[in-house]
Amino acid sequence: MLTKNQQYTVSIESCTVEGYGVCRLDGRAVFVSGALPGEEWEILILKATNSAVWAKGIRLIAASDARIANDCPNPCGGCSLRHLEYAAELAVKKQHTDDCLRRLGGQEKGTDCIHPSPAIERYRNKAVFAVGEREGKAVFGFYRPRSHDLIPITDCLLQSERCLRAARAVTDFMNREGIAAYCEESGKGTVRHIFWRESERDAVLCITAARGFGGRTEALVAFLREECPFLTGIVLNINKARLNTVLAGEFYTLWGSGSVRQDFCGVEFAVQPQAFLQVNPRQAEAIYEKVREWAVPEGSRAEILDLYCGAGTISLGLAGSAERVTGVEIVPEAVENAKQSAARNGISNTEFFCADSSELGQLVIHPDTAVVDPPRKGLDERVVADLAALGPERIVYVSCNPATLARDLKRFEERGYTMERAEAYDMFPRTAHVETVCLLTHKA
Repeated sequence: MLTKNQQYTVSIESCTVEGYGVCRLDGRAVFVSGALPGEEWEILILKATNSAVWAKGIRLIAASDARIANDCPNPCGGCSLRHLEYAAELAVKKQHTDDCLRRLGGQEKGTDCIHPSPAIERYRNKAVFAVGEREGKAVFGFYRPRSHDLIPITDCLLQSERCLRAARAVTDFMNREGIAAYCEESGKGTVRHIFWRESERDAVLCITAARGFGGRTEALVAFLREECPFLTGIVLNINKARLNTVLAGEFYTLWGSGSVRQDFCGVEFAVQPQAFLQVNPRQAEAIYEKVREWAVPEGSRAEILDLYCGAGTISLGLAGSAERVTGVEIVPEAVENAKQSAARNGISNTEFFCADSSELGQLVIHPDTAVVDPPRKGLDERVVADLAALGPERIVYVSCNPATLARDLKRFEERGYTMERAEAYDMFPRTAHVETVCLLTHKA
């Protein structure tokens, strides 16, 4: 029986996307932090439960050829695969996706391939930093996994250098002016989060605060513009919620424009902070091209429903090939962004509705193709039922969570749909996350 503090010498058989090597002892899977397939380790059991056994490596006896130095400057845990060569990282993510599709979704086949990211360093166009205090000074950073313990950072290799420079400017101003970080427990203090979004043309800094800066607002804007001349907009979000939601409440543009312009598939979008936008734009464009290929077969002019359409990035990209596209999104600001982008680009065959996915059954529409790009939790069972009831011939499912994707594929299969093809995309290099695009067709 495996118990805490036992030591073993083991051979690692596989690796999870969270960066745990997997070996077997007494017929049980043991997860070893940081270990890689093919390695030999001396390990110490940390915890043994009925569901899992966790261990840490004490001594690396034989290293994998795919092991590289972990150059991450922060212990936040976000870059779970930074100690693995990129080609091997892609293999781990493809295997994880395939395992989910087969084991959880009951699919006979997995993904056809995995597409590498065009960039694996500083590829993110978005950042969310928590703000707190250390030794009486304001700092920014990330929360330690599964906690609200703030890890101050000076660099993050996934974020752009100007993003980090802007975040430092905010905390520098706070320290100069004696402005306190917000405390969730007491409700005192001002600044809660720093939200950043950028493109090749724009860079917008959004400060989330429990209250405004009063008479120091002009000084704040002047300081940020001086320290960060690349900024195109400064936004203040007054978030009075006692919960840890980042963006909530009212938004005020203090200077410049609060929108970021981004081109996808020949369409220009202008997106506000509240609207969803993929964080790796070059890889996102590759995904959108695949969606267009599968959603509108060559020579057809399909009517398309785009569920969870966000700011319309997929909808408007499909418009040139489709008869008509109807987008549905619950965030009003995103819907407004989508309508504005349609007008800006002269696209007239799209329509956008602000509605929850649970209201899908109320739509009077008979799409040839449905596109869904839900959050990590996937689709509610009612949404699957309502969507299948609309009877689209094809469904293109874009997922950021292979486990919930697999669950939903099984639900669609019960309603007459078959997964024809699936391809994985590494949208989030060095992290545990992977994107998947699936094509489902209805059985005749």
